[in-house]
Amino acid sequence: MAPYIKICCIASGTEARRAIEAGADGIGLVSWMPSGPGVIGDEIIRTIAAEVAGRADTFLLTSRTTADAILEQLDDCRPSAVQLVDRVAPGTHAAIRARMPTVRIVQVLHVNGPDSVDEARDLAGRVDMILLDSGKPDLATKELGGTGRTHDWEISRRIVAAADCPVLLAGGLNAGNVADGLAKVASHGVDVCSGVRRAGALDPTRLEAFVAAARGAVISS
Repeated sequence: MAPYIKICCIASGTEARRAIEAGADGIGLVSWMPSGPGVIGDEIIRTIAAEVAGRADTFLLTSRTTADAILEQLDDCRPSAVQLVDRVAPGTHAAIRARMPTVRIVQVLHVNGPDSVDEARDLAGRVDMILLDSGKPDLATKELGGTGRTHDWEISRRIVAAADCPVLLAGGLNAGNVADGLAKVASHGVDVCSGVRRAGALDPTRLEAFVAAARGAVISS
C-alpha cells in the first residue's frame, strides 16, 4: 500500500496546487506558532482550504490547547483535519469530536524518549492519527515543528507497533532519507516541510524527488 504523503507549510493556493499535482494526499496549513517556518494567517488558511476541498486533505496546524479556542479556529478555517502540535487540555479531543465529528483529529507527538511509546498508546484511542515529530515543547520558546531534525526512528517504530491508529513520520525528512525512514519505522505515511523547500519556497524539484522516493519505499510490517 502506498504511503500517505502530507506536504506541510503550504503558503499559497499556488503551492497547494503544486503539491497536489505532484502527488500529495494532504497539505498542512500552519497558523500562529511560537517558532518555526510556514506561518500564514487564518484568512489565507480558510481560502486555501476552500480552494482545494475534495482534491486533498487540508490540515490546520494549531498551537492552541483548549477546546473552545481550537473549535473557534476550526469554525473560521474549515479544514478537513486539525493537527494539534502541542499537548492539549484534558477533554479537548472529545470536545472536538463531539462538536465536529467529520473533522479528523491528528495529535503531534514529539519523540523525545521511550516514554513517548506509552503516550502514543494512550492517545491512540482519542485521535484519528498520530504524527511523530522532533520538536521540543518544553523549551521557554516552544519548538512545535518545522525543526528540520530527525529523531530516534527506533522509538518511532515501537510507537507504530503500539498505537492502534495510523501514524505519520515527520522531522528532518527529505528525498535522501524518506525511503529509509519509511522502511525503518513502517509508518502509515510521512509529512515534510523544510525538505521540499528552498529559500522558504516550495521547490518543484525537491518536491517531485521527495514524492518519488516516498512512493518507491519498501515498508515492512
